[in-house]
Amino acid sequence: MKTKEAFKIIGGSLSKPSKMPGWSIGLPAKECKTGAKLQQVKGSVCFDCYAMKGCYVFKVVQDAQYRRLAAIKSPLWVTAMVTIINSKKPDVFRWHDSGDVQDLDHLNKIYEVCRLTPSKRHWLPTREAWIKPHLSRCPKNLVIRFSAPMVNQRAPESWPHASEVVDHGATCPAAKQGNECRDCRACWDPAIKVIKYGKH
Repeated sequence: MKTKEAFKIIGGSLSKPSKMPGWSIGLPAKECKTGAKLQQVKGSVCFDCYAMKGCYVFKVVQDAQYRRLAAIKSPLWVTAMVTIINSKKPDVFRWHDSGDVQDLDHLNKIYEVCRLTPSKRHWLPTREAWIKPHLSRCPKNLVIRFSAPMVNQRAPESWPHASEVVDHGATCPAAKQGNECRDCRACWDPAIKVIKYGKH
């Protein structure tokens, strides 16, 4: 499959968050199954969601996110994503700079994309607790980090990888280096169990 065709199948281009070293695929934050509910809860990590403001509110961005969301149902989506991810540098990919896993079919497709891109390291942040029983099938090159739902709440220890949003004691270095990852790849590192992000 050619890259141009692959982009048509997935509904358009990938996201390139300015903070991150690699590429991502953004879905509408309004369609997060758990996150959309947490957006209504004061003190939750989703209450002031970054993907519900700034450039994310532009119609062109939202239209693109909804095209990508619809494209997941395509039987060619996995092949298209593999083609695109393999054509990109560097070797890290973040799933969903906005949005989250929609259902088991979506998760299974992400797993397949990861298996078919073994030279890439994948990171999937999520608030979808239903994923936990399916972690045993997680490809070795994918780190799924369950996000603690409330600010300053400890992440469940039962998850192999997690993240927390905290007022103090952040371990993510971005705030000290121009809000950029730079050479840090902690989110993709399976040896790091919990990452603490500073509250925005």
